[in-house]
Amino acid sequence: MTLFALGLNHTTAPLPVRERVVFHVEKLFDALGELTRGKSVAEAAILSTCNRTELYLSAEQPQAAAAWLAEYHRLNPSEISPYLYTLPQEQAVRHAFRVASGLDSMVLGEPQILGQLKDAVRSAQAAGTLGTVLHKLFQRTFAVAKEVRSTTQVGANSVSMAAAAVKLAARIFPDLKDQKVLFVGAGEMIELCATHFAAQAPARITVANRTLERGLALAHRFSGRAIELRSLAEHLQEYDIVVSCTASSLPILGKGLVERALRARKRRPMFMVDLAVPRDIEAEVGELDDVFLYTLDDLQGIVQGNLDARRSSLEQAEAIIETQVGQFMHWMSARASVPLIRQLREQGEAARRHELERALRLLHKGEDPKQVLEALSQGLTNKLLHGPTQALNEAAGEERRALAELLERLYRSK
Repeated sequence: MTLFALGLNHTTAPLPVRERVVFHVEKLFDALGELTRGKSVAEAAILSTCNRTELYLSAEQPQAAAAWLAEYHRLNPSEISPYLYTLPQEQAVRHAFRVASGLDSMVLGEPQILGQLKDAVRSAQAAGTLGTVLHKLFQRTFAVAKEVRSTTQVGANSVSMAAAAVKLAARIFPDLKDQKVLFVGAGEMIELCATHFAAQAPARITVANRTLERGLALAHRFSGRAIELRSLAEHLQEYDIVVSCTASSLPILGKGLVERALRARKRRPMFMVDLAVPRDIEAEVGELDDVFLYTLDDLQGIVQGNLDARRSSLEQAEAIIETQVGQFMHWMSARASVPLIRQLREQGEAARRHELERALRLLHKGEDPKQVLEALSQGLTNKLLHGPTQALNEAAGEERRALAELLERLYRSK
């Protein structure tokens, strides 16, 4: 089995492709079980976020996993193969370290991906698909991310999708204190966005969520109110800013619904941000004259500001990662030698037991202990050196020279 990372992200695939291969949390357990059901994949973890879907595998061949990914999402392999990357062994390790450290994110150094990766690992543990190799990889990954974030400035000058959304809204509206903000969903991303918008002291904050109790809990933190998602059509026209991020597999805000809200608003503009994958807001909504709609991909250009300090630390972070990659690959190499080491020890133990039993029989017969010990030591020496001596005698030419150098190194006296 070989370590692989397989997937696509915001640099290789546009949003319409990424949203077709999302793994929803409630289906992740079964997906991991299905992926590892065959013999070709021994260990697996799936990281699925707004910006990436990645499979971390201990497997024989990555092609089988790529085919499974397409089949699971009912896609033709040709629909996603141009966007997929396959990273074997050392490349996979380096990639995992960079992802966890925020170096492969749309926003350099953003911290959210580390928590998402930890969630992915917990899901793999729960599904029983995390074996020795991936467990070691992710434990080292989390340690590397901690070192990068604590010893460099890669995570400084916090910039996030939430901060970018606030910046965009400020371009549309002169003063956010006069605006009413609606958050659709109550997950981690919405909580982060609500925190950023609440700092601007908007006129009203409302959370619309499928579960009213959870919406109320989040709204209470920001002195806001909550409504049920099903009543969204009745209240949408009240809000100037709408930020949506749910786990819905279908759009929640369609073009017709938004058109009705705009008529009720007498064409006053609406600023809308869709942070969900798959999208919560139909793409056609962006065609409406009085709507400013932004998706995750649209925000990429906004988040490029305030990154100078992070970029200046990038070289230092990459150096840390390279050192840690080398150490992990050394562990992988040492692990590959374990079967041979075990075999050598078993052979040595068998020789020891044989000579010991022979010596005990001689002592039981009354033989001279000194002679018995001498025979024991000679027997052990002959058995342990028989293999190397025979190999050296049978070798010739360059093979003999290389073997002689190796034996000299192994048996060199200190």
